[in-house]
Amino acid sequence: MLSIRPFRRLWIATSLSSLGDWLSLLALSALAYSLTGSRVQATAGAIAVGGVWITSLLPYLLFGPLAGAVADRFDRRMNLVIGDVVRAVLYLSIPLNLIFGFANKLTWLYVAQFLACCASLFWTPAKDASIPNLVPPDKLEQANQYSLLTTYGTAPVASLLFVVLAAISSGLAESRLSYFGTPATGQVSLALYFNVVTFVISAVTCYSLRELPRRRTGEAISVPSVAKSIWNGWRFVGKNRVVRGITIGMTGAFAGAGVVVGLGYVYVKGTLHGGSAGWGLVFAAIFVGLAIGMSAGVRLLGQFSRRRLFGLAIAVAGVPLALIGLIPNLPVVVFLVVVLGVFAGIAYVTGYTIIGREVDDDTRGRTFAFLQSALRVVMFAVIAISGVLAGGITSIVGSLTKSHNLSIGTVKYVAVGNNVVLLLAAVVAMLLGFTSYRQMDDRPGVPLLADLAAAVRGNPAPYEPEAAGGGDGGAGRYADEGLADLAVQRPSGHGLLVAFEGGEGAGKSTQARLLAIWLRENGYDVLATHEPGATKIGMRLRALLLDTAHTGLSPWAEVMMYAADRAEHVASVISPALARGTIVVTDRYVDSTLAYQGGGRQLPFNAIRRVNELATGGLVPDLTFLLDLPPSAGLGRRASSADRLEAEPEEFHDRVRDAFIGLAKDDPDRYVMLDATMEPSQISRAVQAAVRDRLPDPVPERAEEITGSIPVIRE
Repeated sequence: MLSIRPFRRLWIATSLSSLGDWLSLLALSALAYSLTGSRVQATAGAIAVGGVWITSLLPYLLFGPLAGAVADRFDRRMNLVIGDVVRAVLYLSIPLNLIFGFANKLTWLYVAQFLACCASLFWTPAKDASIPNLVPPDKLEQANQYSLLTTYGTAPVASLLFVVLAAISSGLAESRLSYFGTPATGQVSLALYFNVVTFVISAVTCYSLRELPRRRTGEAISVPSVAKSIWNGWRFVGKNRVVRGITIGMTGAFAGAGVVVGLGYVYVKGTLHGGSAGWGLVFAAIFVGLAIGMSAGVRLLGQFSRRRLFGLAIAVAGVPLALIGLIPNLPVVVFLVVVLGVFAGIAYVTGYTIIGREVDDDTRGRTFAFLQSALRVVMFAVIAISGVLAGGITSIVGSLTKSHNLSIGTVKYVAVGNNVVLLLAAVVAMLLGFTSYRQMDDRPGVPLLADLAAAVRGNPAPYEPEAAGGGDGGAGRYADEGLADLAVQRPSGHGLLVAFEGGEGAGKSTQARLLAIWLRENGYDVLATHEPGATKIGMRLRALLLDTAHTGLSPWAEVMMYAADRAEHVASVISPALARGTIVVTDRYVDSTLAYQGGGRQLPFNAIRRVNELATGGLVPDLTFLLDLPPSAGLGRRASSADRLEAEPEEFHDRVRDAFIGLAKDDPDRYVMLDATMEPSQISRAVQAAVRDRLPDPVPERAEEITGSIPVIRE
């Protein structure tokens, strides 16, 4: 991506601009705290810091709907340049005001930050809307990923830079530049001067983007107001259980985040005695945890129910948040903040994944708009309240005990109101997370710990207790539910069911065809079939399932349609063939649905199994060949006209592959896993060797020579 020159320039500008935005939050939080005065910092410090975050969020609430329209109606290149220049001037004015005092220092800090965030608000949509003008259409998704990574990935860089500036400021305390040796005029001023440089360079870089059109034609984007988005959203939430559960959970998560943001600097500075450098480390730890949770955490729990995981992650996040309030030790707090960030990252990705997959395409836009608007309001309110509440509690404790501090054993709590509010936030997160979990739990009969352990080990999800079969091959299970007539016993006869499974491009169809030919050459009655689409009804279902026009199809609709195809396939094709002693070779069967919809779509394995047991009557292959191939290699073999499943991103196919491997490990007696990177002839010989021992009448090693002249192959 960075080899595309215009995109590289925009990426550089985005990196510098984002770095400046994050660094300003750190620096201005420290400055606001120091400007309250040492006598009232225990109570007023939290309120002053909260004001920085409030003035940072307020533009999004007031002018958010307007920003997109401005990005479309005016010259985007000039939007970018003007936004950078305005921020450079505003951030330069803050340290100059510390020297010359042309306005109240704290008041001007808030005014400058509010105006700078207004500039950022209009800069960001102009940047996002410019990316399609600078990259080829097939690179757009990757370009957006780079942009998103840059926007949030610069936060820990800004934190570490802030720590470095603290060290530089301390080193200048005894030099001729002693002006920079104090926190207010030193570290903060250095950070803001650095900001000015980043925005100036970004402005120059954006000005060089001659590739951007001077004006985009077309109608402006109409975006509803924040109030209207929230009102319409609440009406929609009342009708949708999934969105209701996500809203409850997100409210708890953002309430906790608001308290951490509002009280973080005060707690690190006053209680933990970490100073500005300590705040920088804690700030970086938040984003390190988020990155781990969004990537490694979600991958580790790839087979765990997403609905369960969302509420569970938020509820468990309350534990490290509570410990942060109980253990006033900086190294411990840094570690706990990383843990908190991990669970927050898992919840964030999971929540948005659930919406993307389970909310109808027609209502997905309003759902995202509602959540974004409502959560900003929640965070805005919590930041505003947390400082006042913490200060009030601290004042009450001070009036009762004649001290703002509280000692319990050897642990001393400075400005105890901060600790109390952190604990309250932890309780709220736990309660709302648990409520969300109960609201969205799609596996109420499965023990949570067993389900979680299976996901961590990469095993398929365990059965629900009521679905656990006994020694009756599954018929008793259906009889208990009044569905005994659907439990089809294995057809009588000496037939054999062989299935080929694997990801895209693994060569299943080729090997299934070669096996059928080999068996026929050796005198066996063979039926070669496939899923979906082996019947007249199945052909219609296949057209719907694989058509790229149906991108908004519900994952559960996929499961039911595949099950419908399979029910007709088993009833009209497979079962009659097995009953007459035929060897049936099928290209895909039940395990494909478990892998694609269970692993790829991340639906509960157990529920998918139950649906397919009803569809097939519990009919399981005698032998299953898994042709294992890395998705990157398999997708490279596909035709340019990829179907709807083939067109899914590589991460989807990675989950499918992991699910297939997990199924094979859980049933080694039935599965034979083969390396699909081998030559087709090698794979075919391995398949034949494995089939020999399962055939009703074993094939001699030299059977091909013995029967080579007998015309036994028939269609």
